[in-house]
Amino acid sequence: MYLPSHFEETRRDVLAALVASQPLGTLVTQDLSGALQADPIPFVLDPDPAPHGTLRGHVARANPLWRETRADVDALVVFHGAQGYVSPNWYPSKAEHGKAVPTWNYIVVQARGRLRAIDDREWLRDFVTRLTERYEARQTKPWHVSDAPADYLEAMLGAIVGIEIELAALVGKWKASQNRSAADRAGVVAGLTALAARDADAPAAALAAAMGAPAGG
Repeated sequence: MYLPSHFEETRRDVLAALVASQPLGTLVTQDLSGALQADPIPFVLDPDPAPHGTLRGHVARANPLWRETRADVDALVVFHGAQGYVSPNWYPSKAEHGKAVPTWNYIVVQARGRLRAIDDREWLRDFVTRLTERYEARQTKPWHVSDAPADYLEAMLGAIVGIEIELAALVGKWKASQNRSAADRAGVVAGLTALAARDADAPAAALAAAMGAPAGG
């Protein structure tokens, strides 16, 4: 990933927060034939071991990923945050000299490490229990793993395989107009906010909010 220093985000808490809020990562692996594969998988980022932590998830047993991913090369997981189009009309400087073109702002976190498959029923039971408790916590009446019939649960656990990636690298790119003047950045936020209000554009609202905390802030 091309990463100019003014767009680089290095704060671990910020990177972890993005993964927690946008857990569906695109897992890119290389199979034994050398072909690239891309799979959307929800992940949990555990902080240990330092400094980058470990990504954990699971895949269908029928998915060849867990058997055919090369173990001698890093896997890549990409997590996408807020993103959106930026009009040059939002820059006050454009009215002064006209030297402005459109761009696209976005937030992304990339994680790299060797993928390991875990075909262990108790590991899976513990993982899906923790995963369920995490996401069901917001429900009025949370569903619990124990709500499922025991025989059905055992069959479902047998149909999945765990994966984990101990991370060798975790990097973030917050392209949030840091290369523009303060006035131009404020103009982008104002433009996005107006777009969100006019068109109920949730992505524009999310990007405007994210631009309030640029890389290194």
